[in-house]
Amino acid sequence: MKEATGELNATVFVVIAIGVLVAFFYYTLWPIIRGNFEKNSQCSKAICEPCKNPAGCDYVDCHLKDKEENTFKCVYKG
Repeated sequence: MKEATGELNATVFVVIAIGVLVAFFYYTLWPIIRGNFEKNSQCSKAICEPCKNPAGCDYVDCHLKDKEENTFKCVYKG
């Protein structure tokens, strides 16, 4: 009987640990991953200003076709 109780305690511990890891991923890591994906997809659809710096640019101002008032920064791809 003691062996069965020990195995049940280990199973409960593993289920709780998996639940904590899933919650950490869902509430902490997933918003970061989703935000990066959305930003990258917006930059691929955006109209960007040309680089005016002769030394080169890291980021340029961009806007979407239908929303010219909302500008955001995208990585300059040359």
